[in-house]
Amino acid sequence: MMSVSSRSTLRRRTLAAAAATAVLALTLAACGSSASSTHSDAHSSGNSSMSSATNSATSSATNSAVPGMPGTPGMSGMPGMGTGTPMAMAAGNGLAAEQDGYRLDAPSATLAAGQPVQYRFSITGPDGKPVTDFAVEQTEQLHFYAIRSDLTGYQHVHPVLAADGGWTADLAPLRPGSWRLYASFTPNSGSGKGTDFVLSRTVTVPGPAADAAADTPLPPAASSTTVDGYTATVQGELMAGMAHPLTITISKDGQPVTDLQPYLDSYAHLSAFHAGDQAFAHLHPESTVNGDHGGPSLAFHAEPATAGDWRLFLQFRTAGQLHTAALTLHVD
Repeated sequence: MMSVSSRSTLRRRTLAAAAATAVLALTLAACGSSASSTHSDAHSSGNSSMSSATNSATSSATNSAVPGMPGTPGMSGMPGMGTGTPMAMAAGNGLAAEQDGYRLDAPSATLAAGQPVQYRFSITGPDGKPVTDFAVEQTEQLHFYAIRSDLTGYQHVHPVLAADGGWTADLAPLRPGSWRLYASFTPNSGSGKGTDFVLSRTVTVPGPAADAAADTPLPPAASSTTVDGYTATVQGELMAGMAHPLTITISKDGQPVTDLQPYLDSYAHLSAFHAGDQAFAHLHPESTVNGDHGGPSLAFHAEPATAGDWRLFLQFRTAGQLHTAALTLHVD
């Protein structure tokens, strides 16, 4: 199993979650050091075990990248694996609309099916007023996710903030059914300054009863999957309540990929959703990157507190294209 530079340190943000719905805590090793640019695309994932949705942004929504992580000693010599830095992870499991006085407010509990839609919302603080001052995390003030109850239809966008504190998220067409929408953010002032939050609400997408009730079976756990000709291979086994190393290696045509491009100040973005309750985990490398030289290996330190299946969405960029890989990971 691969490990990360001994210089890396692990910084853990407090997990404020109910004991019954613990979050999957992961630490992604940083893949180099330098700066990257922000792209304004909206990406979504379909129902296959791995999919890439590179939607042209018809709005100011942009895709986001994973929060960062450091790792284990001894990996600095591996291609694409630079010096690691501590990883940040948002507090909580993302299943509540309110936490510590901060609340995700939205006027609508339904969204139209089969067409691009705008979801408007605000984040209110303990004083009941909309928050307008947010810290920039991975080049964005807020990361927004949409996932259907069967863990399909993944979207990760960056909404637009208005002067009055209102946000607008532009979403690709949604299938009929129940969806959960997550907002990940860090206040830059007030009582919650510097604290990472993930808040969510559910919405209903009306449609024919048969369509709304038709859930796509969760693909079985697998050690590899392919998207756009790239193969992601997972090494490592996870057990609830125990720490284990996890490595995802990217290859193409049987050859290791070493040209991963910077994506929101990192080489990869990883989101995870727990089957059944949709508990959310977000991890992202905080180290800077070093040009178009990422890969082939992305190292993680995993401490899953809850057993069961987790649906992982790994996003990485090559030759200017963002790829979204979906993989089911089972935790014993």
